[in-house]
Amino acid sequence: MIGRSFEVASAEGTRFAVTDEGEGRPILIVHPGGSTSQAWTLVARRLTTRFRVLRFDRRPYRPASGEIPMESMAGEAADVLAVASAVHERLLLVGHSSGAVVALEAAIASPEALVGLVLYEPPVAVSSPLGGDALCRAREAIERQEPGLAITIHLREIVRVPGYQVTLLRLFVPLWGRMKRLAASQIADDLALESLGVGIDRYRDLNVPALLLGGARSPRHLRMRLDSLRKVLPRVDSVVILERQGHVANVRAPSKLATIIEGFAERLTW
Repeated sequence: MIGRSFEVASAEGTRFAVTDEGEGRPILIVHPGGSTSQAWTLVARRLTTRFRVLRFDRRPYRPASGEIPMESMAGEAADVLAVASAVHERLLLVGHSSGAVVALEAAIASPEALVGLVLYEPPVAVSSPLGGDALCRAREAIERQEPGLAITIHLREIVRVPGYQVTLLRLFVPLWGRMKRLAASQIADDLALESLGVGIDRYRDLNVPALLLGGARSPRHLRMRLDSLRKVLPRVDSVVILERQGHVANVRAPSKLATIIEGFAERLTW
C-alpha cells in the first residue's frame, strides 16, 4: 500500500489535508459523525489493494473541541467537491451516517464529478426534524460546558440508542471520554443536518448510481430512512442489509464492507 497525503483548498480558502493511499480508480470516503477519517482505516486498508482511497477529516471535526463550530452542510459538500477537483477524475463517493448526507448534498451540487454513491444509513429527515427540541437541549448543554449531557441527549433522543447501551458506553472510560471531547463537534454536525429541513424530494432527480447499505441490528428508524431514500433515488443499484451488523460495520466487519464496495465499483462505468 502506497501512503501519501496532499492539501486541498476549501471554497473559502481554508486548507485541509487529504489522506491518499493505494493505486487505481479513486474512492473518497466521507466519515460518520462522532469520529474522524480514522474511523474507516480498516476498510480503506482493504480497498487499497485495488483502488486509490482518499479520506479527510470533515469540517466539524477539524477544529479543537469547545464551543460549537459553526459549519454548514453546503460547506461540507464543497470540501468533497474540492477533493474531486484535485483528483481530476470522477470519484466513487462512500458516505457513512451524517457523512452519507454530505455525500448526497455533494452529488446534488455536482453529479458529474461522481461515478457512483455508496450510502451507509444516511439520517435523512423524511417527515420530521432529526433533532428538534432534543437538539436544542443538546446545544444548550454544550454552551453550559456539559459535554456528557450533550452526547447523552444525542445518543438517546436523536440517534435513539437504547438506554442500556448508553450505560455500557459510559463504563468504557476512554471511549466515553473521547465522545465527550467530540461532543461539540457532534452537535455541530447535528445542527448542519437539521439545517437541511424536512423532506427528501430534492434527491428525486439525482442521476447517479447508488448502493444503499444498512445494518440488520441498527436502530429501526435508520432502516425506515434508508427505505424512503430507496423509493426516491432514481438509480438505486441495490440495497444491502448487513446481517449481524449495526451502524458500525466499518469497525466490526471491514472486510465485508470492502467486498461490497468493490463489487459495486466493478459494476460502474468509470
